[in-house]
Amino acid sequence: MTFAIMASPSAGIDDSLLSFETLDRSSPDLWPEQIPGVSDFAAIKSPLTQNNSPPWEADLEKNDIDMLNELGSLTTANLMEKIKGLQNLAYQLGLEESREMTRGKFLNILSGSKRK
Repeated sequence: MTFAIMASPSAGIDDSLLSFETLDRSSPDLWPEQIPGVSDFAAIKSPLTQNNSPPWEADLEKNDIDMLNELGSLTTANLMEKIKGLQNLAYQLGLEESREMTRGKFLNILSGSKRK
């Protein structure tokens, strides 16, 4: 290993940080692997390569995550108002479905018998 640091009073700060160090890593005797296979495993299980999202987030799309973030930022009163709005919407959809099912019954489109 050789070191040569160039520093002179007239040199800039960047020039004074130059190093001409050479490391010979070709010899396995100088750089042995402590435990065989660890470097391969470390590359696979590196936190930089892993997806650190929770398991429940695996099936969510970006729109779903945005909606969760929006709901998470609401105050208690705003969240309750949002829930009441969803309940009203579900009730309205139920009424509409009931009307459509009744209409289908009267038009006889839901029967299993074949028309002649």
